[in-house]
Amino acid sequence: MSKQRKIGICPLCHRKTRLTFHHLIPKKMHRRTHFKKRYSKQKLNDGIAICRQCHDGIHRFYPEMTLARHFDTQDALQADPDLANYFEWVSKQRIRLD
Repeated sequence: MSKQRKIGICPLCHRKTRLTFHHLIPKKMHRRTHFKKRYSKQKLNDGIAICRQCHDGIHRFYPEMTLARHFDTQDALQADPDLANYFEWVSKQRIRLD
């Protein structure tokens, strides 16, 4: 996906809204030796298009190192009970197009 914001369905809360690009391995971690050794540049730059509310929530729940080590796939994000509850809550919120 292009990193520009576009309208679409958020795969986490299933609302139709503007989407942002979420790096599955946060960019701040890309320069660390642990990640440079274990992941290709393509994998480091992989991400998903999600809504701003889900994106902000992910970063509120977990620090970047935890996201990079444990939540580097969409499935991992959705399998986390705390995040799943948050995405469920977001799904019932009014859509913001800002």
